[in-house]
This record gives sequence, C-alpha cells and structure tokens, in this order.
Amino acid sequence: MPQLRIALNQIDSTVGDLSGNADAVLRWTRHGVERGAHLVAFPEMMLTGYPVEDLALRASFVSASRTELRRLAARLADEGLGDVPVVVGHLDRAAERLEESVGQPAGAPRNAGAVLHRGAVALTFAKHHLPNYGVFDEFRYFVPGDTLPVVRVGGVDVALAICEDLWQDGGRVPAARAAGAGLLLVINASPYEVHKDDTRLDLVRKRAREAGCTLAYLAMVGGQDELVFDGDTLVVDPEGDVIARGPQFAEECVLLDLDLPAAAPEPPSGRVEDGLVVDHVTLSAEPVAPYPAEHTGGEAERLDDTEEMYQALVAGVRAYVRKNGFRSVLIGISGGIDSALCAAIACDALGPENVFGLSMPSAYSSEHSRDDAAELARRTGLDLCTVAVGPMFDAYMAAVELTGLAEENLQSRLRGTLLMAVSNQDGHIVLAPGNKSELAVGYSTLYGDSVGAYAPIKDVYKTGVYRLARWRNDAAKRRGETPPIPENSIAKPPSAELRPGQVDTDSLPDYDELDAVLTLYVDRDQGRAEIIAAGHPPELVTRILRMVDTAEYKRRQYPPGTKISAKVFGKDRRLPLTNRWRE
Repeated sequence: MPQLRIALNQIDSTVGDLSGNADAVLRWTRHGVERGAHLVAFPEMMLTGYPVEDLALRASFVSASRTELRRLAARLADEGLGDVPVVVGHLDRAAERLEESVGQPAGAPRNAGAVLHRGAVALTFAKHHLPNYGVFDEFRYFVPGDTLPVVRVGGVDVALAICEDLWQDGGRVPAARAAGAGLLLVINASPYEVHKDDTRLDLVRKRAREAGCTLAYLAMVGGQDELVFDGDTLVVDPEGDVIARGPQFAEECVLLDLDLPAAAPEPPSGRVEDGLVVDHVTLSAEPVAPYPAEHTGGEAERLDDTEEMYQALVAGVRAYVRKNGFRSVLIGISGGIDSALCAAIACDALGPENVFGLSMPSAYSSEHSRDDAAELARRTGLDLCTVAVGPMFDAYMAAVELTGLAEENLQSRLRGTLLMAVSNQDGHIVLAPGNKSELAVGYSTLYGDSVGAYAPIKDVYKTGVYRLARWRNDAAKRRGETPPIPENSIAKPPSAELRPGQVDTDSLPDYDELDAVLTLYVDRDQGRAEIIAAGHPPELVTRILRMVDTAEYKRRQYPPGTKISAKVFGKDRRLPLTNRWRE
C-alpha cells in the first residue's frame, strides 16, 4: 500500500489578521515539510480566523482573503515548500455572483478550503452542509458548495470536507466512499462544549465506517470572543479504531505515517451522493518511495471533565485579552468564591504579574471577607489594592435619600464606577465575576458587579464554580504548589454583603435546587410542566422561571464570556425582552 506522512496542524488563528494567519501557515508548513510530510493541513477558515460573522458580507474582506490565499501559495513556493500540497481554510465567494437571488447572501461568500501546490491554488471547495443552530448562523453568511473535492497525492485519493459536512448525514461522507477515496480529510473549527470531545469521537468513528476509509479530523485551538476551540485532532481507521489523537487546548503538529489504499487507475468522476460533482485533481500520481514509518500514532493524555472546563476558561480569557491588544486585567476582589475563581483563572491565563485586584469594602463587608481577599492575593501573587467605598457611599446618601434595594445597589454601582475608573487610568480591562446562576435569575446589579469587558465564568453555574475551585486547589496540591483559592472563600455561605447578615439564600433558592431547574429550563429548553414532572416543586419552578424571564434585559447588557455549555446566554440563547409567555 502507498505510504503518506500527513501533518495535521491544530493551531490558533485570529479573525481579520490575514497576514499573521498566513505567516503561521508558512511557519507550520515548514515545520511539517522539514519532518518529511507529504501533505500538510490547517483548520477551517485558518486564513481569516473563525467565525468571521458579518465580515463575510463585506466584499473588501472576501477579496482580501482571496488575494492573501494566492499570495500564500506563492510564498510557499518561494520558500521551497511548494512541492508539498497544503490544505487551508479560507473565505471565498462563488464564481457566480448571486446578489439578486432570494435568500442568498449578497456576493455569495463561501466557507471554503483550498489546496495550494507549486505556487498556485490547485483546487478550491466550499462547505456543503451549513450549520444553522446554536452559535452557528452560516445560512446567513454563506452559500453551500456542491462538489466532492478529491486530490491525488502520492498515488492516494484524498477526499476533502469541512466541519459540518461530517456532522450531518449524507453529502461528502458517503460520497467519499462512492469516489473510492483512501483518506477523508476534514478541516474543522469546532467550538468547545463540555462532553463534546466524547461526542466527536463517536461521530468520527461512525463517519469513518460510513466513508469506508481512514478519516482525519483536524481541529482548531485557541479562542475567539466567546468561543474556545479545544483541539483534539483525531485520526481513525476504516473500522473506527483510533490511530492518533492530538492534545487538548494546545497547539500541535500531529505527524502521522499512514498506509493507504492505492488510487484507482481512472480518477473518479461524475455525480455522487447528494448530487455532488466530483472535482478531482492529480498532484502526484506515483506513490512516494518506501520509507521507515516513524510516526505511527498514539493518543495524547486526556483531561477529565472538570479540568477540561477549567482549561477552556483559561483559554477564553487568554485569547480575549491578548487578541484585543491588552496585557492586564482588573478584578473586584470581594473575598467570595466567584471573584476568587476568576482571579485564579486570570493568573493562570496571563500570569499573576498581569492581574490586578481591587478590594472595595463597605460598612457591611465582613472582616473575614477582607482577610480572604488579602489571602487570595498572597496565594496567587496578584497585585491587590484596597479602596474603601464607605466615604463615597456616605456622600451619595447625604445628597439623596435611598432605602432598601436602591441603597444596596448603590454600593455595587460605586464599586463598578471605581473599577472602570481604575481601568481607564491604568489600561487594564475589567473582568466581571458573575456566574450563570446569577445571570439566569438577575441576581446582579446593572452598572455595578456587571461592569467589565469579559466575564470568565458567565457560563458556569454556581455549583460548577465550587467544583472548579476545589479542582484547582486539588491540582495545586498534587503539584506541590500553594492552592490559589482560600478555603474560607469556598466554605463560607455566599453573600453580596450589601446589608447586615445578608446571604444569597435570602433572595435565592438553594443553589443545588436552583441549578437543577435552570439546567432544564435554560440548557434543555424544557417548559414549566416538564420541569415539574421531573420532580421539582411547582411553587419553586414558577418562582425560578419568573426570575429568569424578567431578567433578560440584564443579560443583554452583560459582558461576553467563555462558552462551555450547549446554551450560553447571548450566543446560543436569544429570547425577546418583552415576553409574557410563562410556561
């Protein structure tokens, strides 16, 4: 059987940074070629970054992507790398401009891939299945491809596909079998969700059996706005057995020597599954000279679910801060578990020297909260400054009479104003420490604890916050390090400390009960009757659902934050602000 050494580059890219992304393709291609690769591949939309959202509708951006692609092909050849085919994702447009077509994006942009070879674009193709659920709006942006692209490399026919082409039935997977492909290479930018790695593995195994050939699933890493990409590149054989598996949350060139079936003498042609037309290009018809296989596979160490979540949150903060040109962050440190976990995440993402904390005690702040804030700074190494808000609060109260909730929220808003003032003065971006449970029921203060540029734990329920904090401390102990989060921040009852003796359960159900109902209502879209039928008390369900529904206006104004679940507020879950449906 012919041999092929493939280089699957699960790397990061930045939306809009075409030249920087092209530089990364050149650099990693050189890395693969120097190690003997016969075929080099990069993730979906590598050249433009992913997702480009409405940039896809901007003609200048589409043209720039096409120009950069041709320039990249020439650069690869000039660097002596042109003889090795390179598969790279990019933004393209259909040959026929479809401005007048009803329901089609103007200019007919395409989520595309290209094969670069000997200084030219040897083949282009577009994603056939366009996702239109969750965070994906690709029907809004793109027109679908209608080909089955196949390149002959070293005497092996390699079929090509893009991400959703694998997730949907039909299309390019059975078409690859019909075309007799020896390898199906799928380039992806698949966002992270908890448990999604297991779902992907099952899917890739199933699709390899359907395609009847070895399947290489190349994934992206890094982060873009609220999305995190976790890598986890997979290669499985025709029976669905794993040959190689890349690391999670790390850039890597997965090099692999494969024995693959020789291509048929006559190239495949004609129409195959779903009416796809085979687009075949022969780049090298003869098998490569036999060589000793050095890269025979293996699986990178797997992370458990909690560590996966934590690493995703770290990756989200790191990507957002660095890709937006910032170096440091500012967090309001209350002594509670939410701000403590956010601080630990930020220190791991950016280094403690780039994390600044502001302790802002009021008359109702307990001594232990002040001590816990100081202890967090000592354990993590972040820079902590204390500014009491009491005098500011007194000045306001002398000017206007406020009572009850308005008086409580004034303290939070003074803290928010102070955080933003320090941010403006020193150039830090503010991290908002709110969790998903609080956001769900509106247990936050607009222009107070909700201020900030990014919200690291926005998609983590309170029960998950505790789990992550304990995991992070346990991980530190296993490494012989100081646990970053004070034990008292984990053990004490959570409280906003805006009035004497206040605890969260004065206003909210127990978090175990609350999160169980929220999971059904928010993440699984179940209605009141279904949730009650699952065993939850009717009065509790009615109360929680009312709080969730009436807090939509607050969530619309909350900062973006890392998505780790199937239903993050904002990207996934979008409901009317004015809404009287309560079932």
